[in-house]
Amino acid sequence: MDILLVASAFNSLSQRVYAELSDLGHRVDVVLAGHGPDAVRHAVRDRRPELIIAPMLKTALPEDVWQRHTCLIVHPGPLGDRGPSSLDWAIAGRAAEWGVTVLQAEAAMDAGAVWASEPFPVAPVGKSDLYRNEAADAALTAVHRAVRRYADGSYKPRPQSDPAIHGRVVWRDVFRQRRRRIDWAADDTATVLRKLRGADSQPGVLDELLGREVFLHGGHSEDELRGDPGELLATRAGAVCRATRDGAVWIPELRPRKNSGDPAPFRRPATDVLAAPALPESPAPLELPADRSTWTDIRYRQHGDVGLVGFSFPGGAMSTDHCRRLLAAYRYALDRPTRVVVLGGRRDFFSNGIHLNVIEAAADPAEESRTNLDAMDDLVEAVLRTDDRLVVAALGGNAAAGGAMLALAADEVWCRAGAVLNPHYRRMGLYGSEFWTYSLPRRVGADTARRLTEEAQPVSAATAARTGLVDRLLPVPAQGFTAEVERLAAELAGTPDLDRRIAAKAAARRADEEERPLAEYRRDELARMHAVFSDPDAAYHALRSDFVRKVPGGAR
Repeated sequence: MDILLVASAFNSLSQRVYAELSDLGHRVDVVLAGHGPDAVRHAVRDRRPELIIAPMLKTALPEDVWQRHTCLIVHPGPLGDRGPSSLDWAIAGRAAEWGVTVLQAEAAMDAGAVWASEPFPVAPVGKSDLYRNEAADAALTAVHRAVRRYADGSYKPRPQSDPAIHGRVVWRDVFRQRRRRIDWAADDTATVLRKLRGADSQPGVLDELLGREVFLHGGHSEDELRGDPGELLATRAGAVCRATRDGAVWIPELRPRKNSGDPAPFRRPATDVLAAPALPESPAPLELPADRSTWTDIRYRQHGDVGLVGFSFPGGAMSTDHCRRLLAAYRYALDRPTRVVVLGGRRDFFSNGIHLNVIEAAADPAEESRTNLDAMDDLVEAVLRTDDRLVVAALGGNAAAGGAMLALAADEVWCRAGAVLNPHYRRMGLYGSEFWTYSLPRRVGADTARRLTEEAQPVSAATAARTGLVDRLLPVPAQGFTAEVERLAAELAGTPDLDRRIAAKAAARRADEEERPLAEYRRDELARMHAVFSDPDAAYHALRSDFVRKVPGGAR
């Protein structure tokens, strides 16, 4: 079928719907609703779709569109749920199970006939993580079912006046900041974490720190540090620790209010935003004891012959500091007596490459772009040059740009079946680095590498496996990903021919180095990237600014 996706942003869910429907042979086009109702009308007129799907929509579809065409809305709420803040209410209400409903557009919000619905468990994670994983898995199941039913032509969607639905109809209003407000003197740690996790990516929790109004993004428990409720206690890897009435929480990112006078009113590492008076740094060891319950964005664990370098950075973005600390952790792993090293292995984002928000906020964005990219290249090169053991990149979630190339530097790439890959840089106006001109053609061939980078479209995990980007698909729920990776890594470490494989990869690396040294790939890629960074008129600077400031229709 010819299917048109209408989305307020080409976000993770929209990309996954696009990629998976394309895999099934549908011709899928996308129009961004942020460009206005006329853009939607023109897209419908020009492309004449058989079906319109809105995977993520913050504004209403034009009435003349939904009256003339079947338009399916993907609503992240169970049967009968209505309103714009469904997941917020699920987390706030401590729901054990929620759902996704695909319904037909009509005048009243979320009141249309139901084409499909699918439940999902509410994992104890942040809203954005839940949205990209459990909710997205359910959404794709429901979307595929709805598309099949529409194509069949005989299915009649159930009106919400149906007794099985009507009794469950409930309107949930916008979840406003007054409901999110934290009372540091009265709220216990569990309540604080629930409020922070319910707003981790958007919109954040409005609060005051050191006399400034800021939004708090993300929340993780702390098991040892204590202080007066609301007191800032320590920093760690850019995050700040704040006391609750019965414990403490780590907050990785802050966002100044737009009217605060801050020239960078977007999410950044908390310590960058606060410029706080000296707080003690409270580092966490790489090998965190099993009885500790504290936040750390990089962790090393070892099970027999397997070393696991786990990491998780907000939004998958990797700043200069992130890259350098992850490289140090990787080198630590290489000093341990293992035969297999796993890089990643946590649920949600693997990596999206350099940290555009930190770059945009820098005094000299061009120089910070170069510094961040050099640090990313150092990390990728270290992985490529590892010749004494096998390296596995384990993608529990999406990977893009330099983050996708970090994964490709490994010997094997394992990927959760629901992940989406964007192995390209074009939508940010960049040529690319991270040794992509070596790693990508080596895996998929020169022609496919050229197509992937020039078309710059999202790739489903299944297509990534077919083209050679991914070696192994893991069809497991997000909550089971880490355990499955550990099981498979232990199997790999125990295979009889592992020494032969390690010797063969070392020989192949030597042969490749003789044919063309990695230093040449890096030099040529960086020359093109640095030329863009240094050009104030290059599209990259405007695209980056639009992206971090969430300008409607912005790139990536």
